[in-house]
Amino acid sequence: MEEKVTTLTLRKFKKEGRKIVALTAYDFPTAKILDNCGIDMILVGDSLGMVVLGYQSTIPVTMEDMIHHTKAVSRAVNRAFVVADMPFMSYHISKEQTMANAARLIAEGGAHAVKLEGGEEIASIVKTIVDAGIPVVGHLGLTPQSVHQLGGYKVQGKEKEKAKKIFNDAKVLELAGICALVLESIPMELAKDIAENISVPTIGIGAGPYCDGQILVTHDMLGITQGHRPKFVKQYADIEKIMIEGINAYIKEVQQGLFPNEEHSFSLEKRENK
Repeated sequence: MEEKVTTLTLRKFKKEGRKIVALTAYDFPTAKILDNCGIDMILVGDSLGMVVLGYQSTIPVTMEDMIHHTKAVSRAVNRAFVVADMPFMSYHISKEQTMANAARLIAEGGAHAVKLEGGEEIASIVKTIVDAGIPVVGHLGLTPQSVHQLGGYKVQGKEKEKAKKIFNDAKVLELAGICALVLESIPMELAKDIAENISVPTIGIGAGPYCDGQILVTHDMLGITQGHRPKFVKQYADIEKIMIEGINAYIKEVQQGLFPNEEHSFSLEKRENK
């Protein structure tokens, strides 16, 4: 088995030009498959609110939700670097509460790092968490927890001034001590500029090919997610189709009395006559 991926490994990959591969997971079996496949980073994203809990956004996701799902993922992983999202309002009220929440994701959840959305406005919070020995992954561009403020799920940084702010935020977060930076839904030219000017790895989602790594929501890339699929998603499999075929076959066999048969049944032990 390859060595466990750590913050130092991620920096080494960036230095060597080796692309970092990341996906999301919210449960034990999915995380086990991803880890066995050799995924470098697994994100237990607050996207679980929309992907597996049925919410319309990430905002209703709680700390208890995140800890519950992070526990399941971390139990499955041997090699990958596990990152857990800090959910909405879990790092805004006070530094004491922020530290307690970050610590829970590491100590209870088993994560190796926490991820926070935002730039300069949360830099002091990031530094406090890092100074306590907890690795932090930053997140700039489209930040889903701020979707109402942003006016929807739209590409960010297309205008010169907004692009400049995202770039400056990246530099500030680097100084605050982040170990990696997720760039979501920004122009690829801006992502390239950031990747070339900060020392920590950039992980893109809808940020073009020039980031140091890429991440997608596993359910999206496997064709499990129903409804709208973002432009930046490439679907690599159609698991929904396979599931439908299997479920329909099961329904048919049960209704027709074909399942279970003797192969899938048990019998009493035969006793010898005395």
